[in-house]
Amino acid sequence: MPDAGEGEAGLVAGFLARHRLPGLVDVHTHFMPERVLDKVWAYFDAAGPLVGAEWPITYRQEEGQRLALLREFGVVAFTSMVYPHKAGMAEWLNGWAADFAARTPDCLHTATFYPEPGAEAYVRRAVEAGARVFKAHVQVGAYDPNDPLLDPVWGLLAEAGLPVVTHCGSGPAPGKHTGPEPMARLLARHPRLPLVVAHMGMPEYTDFMDLAERYAEVRLDTTMAFTDFSEGMAPFPKGESGRLADLGDRVLLGSDFPNLPYPYVHQLESIERLGLGSEWVRAVCYGNGAALFLK
Repeated sequence: MPDAGEGEAGLVAGFLARHRLPGLVDVHTHFMPERVLDKVWAYFDAAGPLVGAEWPITYRQEEGQRLALLREFGVVAFTSMVYPHKAGMAEWLNGWAADFAARTPDCLHTATFYPEPGAEAYVRRAVEAGARVFKAHVQVGAYDPNDPLLDPVWGLLAEAGLPVVTHCGSGPAPGKHTGPEPMARLLARHPRLPLVVAHMGMPEYTDFMDLAERYAEVRLDTTMAFTDFSEGMAPFPKGESGRLADLGDRVLLGSDFPNLPYPYVHQLESIERLGLGSEWVRAVCYGNGAALFLK
């Protein structure tokens, strides 16, 4: 596997050329206030209980260098996935993310929320300010997505047609409210919610593909799925590749950059080695994300 940094951009360029891609749309990248990101990295360094394994951070550069790397890799649109772990954080994070998007034109204006009084009001303000995508982290936030405080938030986002990238699967370690059942109950009430299941829902891949087949607005992002790192812990079921191919218009490239325990290009090569063809790779790595965000 290649070292990150110098030389890796050439490998990514080779991937783009092989599949005739104009660039990459990555719906799952993390840019945060520096002190928050430092705490996230410290948690990974300590292999905290929600990490589940040793997790060296590959791209520990300062913000400007990380932005430059994404652009060298041909990423034309990406996100600043922010998420609160307690009440009182979300609105502050939304303010930071709005400022970041204003000074970073290729970053999709990202926002978040938490089950707390006032959530509907600050989510509405974020929508009115131009937010394009939201992040919900059921695992880290340790909240039930069906909390009554969030019902108006989900309804607002469903009505606005704004995608919500949601860590709701039980990998790399289960949370109090992770797994497909809470999301199935949520979607039964909000069937038009544009839910993007982070990490392909690992390890409950099959159950979340079931939801994607049942609800036309449910999508899945590839973040860390199919990589050597994840296959060692939560392998994608080999018998499901046909369903994965059929869902090709609802699978989006995600990476978790910069919080990767391997080089960025490995995520791309892991998608490629599924053997589902260049048309599928083009849709996943660019076309589906472009249709959702660059229209």
